[in-house]
Amino acid sequence: MGASAVFLVAIMLAGSLVLWVGIPLAWLWIGSQIQDATDSLGTAVAAMLVGVVVSIVLWLPVLSWLSERYRRERTARGLEDTGHFALEVTMVLSAGIALVGFVGWFLLFSGAAPLPFVGSHG
Repeated sequence: MGASAVFLVAIMLAGSLVLWVGIPLAWLWIGSQIQDATDSLGTAVAAMLVGVVVSIVLWLPVLSWLSERYRRERTARGLEDTGHFALEVTMVLSAGIALVGFVGWFLLFSGAAPLPFVGSHG
């Protein structure tokens, strides 16, 4: 695999992390600003919901384009066209990274009790 193909896979992985982590965190921050400005939780949640969906819909073609570039690189080198396998792997890997990151944050830094019923006997 050539350096440009490796670079494309790295960009796909970073782009997938943006999809799973960056977009939701950005809209959580935007929603917090909306709630602070309007004092309306409903408006903030609605804006976040619409914003996340629109952002993801706009971001997916970028990932698809990267996947197509990767496929062209492989076929230009005479390698088998594996379809969107590289994108699928980076999406699964990035989702796993995001999940482990969230669980780590929740258990170690959020301040929430992972098992709220432990120690509350009455």
